[in-house]
Amino acid sequence: MTFLKLLFRNRLAAMGAVVLGLILLLVLAIPVLPLQDPDVTNTGNRFVPPFSEGHLLGTDHLGRDLLSRLLYGTRLSLGVGIFAALIAATIGSAVGIIAGYFGGRTDNIIMRGIDMLMAFPYILLALAIVAALGPGLLNALIAVAAVNIPFFARNIRGITVGLAGREFIDAARLAGMGHTRIILTELLPNVLSTIVIAMSTTVGWMILETAGLSFLGLGSQPPQADLGSMLGEARSALITDPHTSIVPGVMIFLIVMSINLLGDGVRDALDPRLRSGALSRPRAQTIVDRKSPVPADDGNGLLNIQNLETQFHVGKRIYRAVNDVSLFVNPGECLGVIGESGSGKSVTALSVMGLVASPPGVVTGGAVRYEGEDLLSANFESLRQKRGDKVAYIFQDPLSTLHPLYRVGDQLMEAIQVHHKVSDKDARAKAVELLKSVRIPNAESRIRNYPHEMSGGMRQRVGIAMALANDPDVIIADEPTTALDVTVQAQILALLDDLRRERGLAIIFITHDFGVVAQLCDRVAVLYGGKIVEEGTTTDILDHPAHPYTKRLMACVPELGGGKRELAAIPGLPPIVSDLPPGCAFAPRCEKATEACKEGAIPLEGSETRAVRCIHPEEEIA
Repeated sequence: MTFLKLLFRNRLAAMGAVVLGLILLLVLAIPVLPLQDPDVTNTGNRFVPPFSEGHLLGTDHLGRDLLSRLLYGTRLSLGVGIFAALIAATIGSAVGIIAGYFGGRTDNIIMRGIDMLMAFPYILLALAIVAALGPGLLNALIAVAAVNIPFFARNIRGITVGLAGREFIDAARLAGMGHTRIILTELLPNVLSTIVIAMSTTVGWMILETAGLSFLGLGSQPPQADLGSMLGEARSALITDPHTSIVPGVMIFLIVMSINLLGDGVRDALDPRLRSGALSRPRAQTIVDRKSPVPADDGNGLLNIQNLETQFHVGKRIYRAVNDVSLFVNPGECLGVIGESGSGKSVTALSVMGLVASPPGVVTGGAVRYEGEDLLSANFESLRQKRGDKVAYIFQDPLSTLHPLYRVGDQLMEAIQVHHKVSDKDARAKAVELLKSVRIPNAESRIRNYPHEMSGGMRQRVGIAMALANDPDVIIADEPTTALDVTVQAQILALLDDLRRERGLAIIFITHDFGVVAQLCDRVAVLYGGKIVEEGTTTDILDHPAHPYTKRLMACVPELGGGKRELAAIPGLPPIVSDLPPGCAFAPRCEKATEACKEGAIPLEGSETRAVRCIHPEEEIA
């Protein structure tokens, strides 16, 4: 049922399925339909027009009933196309899996043979095969299947090469499994969906190729009818009696078009990303559908997030990733946002400039103000101008942020020129200056490097340089040091701290590491289950954690010179944001939880400089 629901989300695929279903229903009902013999001739009734008595679609040049020949011919063409697809898919996929799995000389020999087949135009190769075997529908089927084997072999081989080096294949070998068993039980299930998708998109073309061979007299032989031979016989009467050509032509069009549309739907429905809405083209700006009034501007900070709510709508489920989050940051200040994975840190950051993918993301409440302007109410052009110019991002993985096919200098120049009208010479000079400012040696030569030619730390520095390209007022750094070693991490943090002090930047720094917070941040907000559970100055939070969650997070951090101390992980798992528990979301994992913690919403209480969301805090706050 899930597969059908996903399939019919694509309206064109649904239309193709309906049309193909009706055609198949007519074909399967042939034995019970009152049809005339398709091969009985009656030259006295030649070229009877459609809708004549006894001949709904008219007759052909030999007086044979076109409706009867059409249905019998459709059944034959569908059967040949489906069987040809099965043969091509079976042989081609087997060849592709063997070549991709064994690799080396086996792969080289097999794929060079496939390349030789693909060097010939497929229709000429099919004609050559039929010419060698002789005219006939069976030989046409063999020819069509043969010319499509390379298509399956190449596609499946490419996927198999990627899978053959994966850890689960190595584990199967270490477990003593033989090649045949690995191929059948490990590789085949992983490529089966691709085979089905390839078949669904090629059946229509195989029917068309078979019809082409029959049209030339190399497929079905008289008196046997298929759609191609009907067109071939009717070409001489195309001008005088066009209905004899239009009837089979329209049927070929309907079959091929419906199969192709259905194949596209099958491809999408078998892709697991469709379940999360990832195959839908994301909008350039996050959808804003606020269910409550826009909060009044309280005048806090250069960037002020007020009561922000962001959700992901996936089918009937609603994932409440951000729930009533309020943060602000002043010029020259660094605000740390900390919490476990899934606590809502990155979604909060992406919501600021409308970068949450929509669908399925939707901002359902709150406001994001930059210099007093509500960015959630801004049109796309205004938001686009501020992205990278006023508010810039440093993302976690610079290799995925930087385009692999462009030199880093060209990408830096593009980041500058998209916001400011400067010449290529000036933009290049600014790019070199930016690389120097982030401590990249030999910046004049490094500007010509591709991302893969740089180390992880160097790429992260380029990401920082790109964020600084337009002298923004706010930088949002989303775990920019997570993938770096401790030495490079220390350098990056020192660099960000220097830039903050030199340029007066406001920084929102997202991290998992309290050590980073202690080194860089002025204030800290701790998130859990999409809500702020504690906030305050870095000194207050580190010296006197009030929320049990904050204290448990800090207990997971090792201390040098602190003697022996148990590093106890927090029991349980973070909450599922589509089914948040009532009351405190941390209560199921908290040792101090009581029944009162599980009843009703718990407010964030305290002052602007220190607040906690807990009725049993570790320490009382003013």
